[in-house]
Amino acid sequence: MIPLENFLVLSAILFALGFYGVLARRSAILILIAVELMLAAVSINMVAFAAYLDPTRFTGIIFAIFVITVAAAEVGLALGIVLRLFRERASANVDEANSLKW
Repeated sequence: MIPLENFLVLSAILFALGFYGVLARRSAILILIAVELMLAAVSINMVAFAAYLDPTRFTGIIFAIFVITVAAAEVGLALGIVLRLFRERASANVDEANSLKW
């Protein structure tokens, strides 16, 4: 059986990469990908802790499925906003997002 620490290290690395991607990128698409990396890290943590604390219950897996569902809805909504930004300014740069105000 793989130790819990391996999953936690993997999750920490994924979350750190996602956090860096959110802070360092200017493209809205790359920021969305970075947010998805962070959500994947959270899902890995939930499943790992659920498997190691009580393997007979599926609470971690249920929460991970919930996180994946929310992430899919978030990406769908955010891609609509990015598409609107791209049509208005011909760029997906988040610095130009304030131009969509009324």
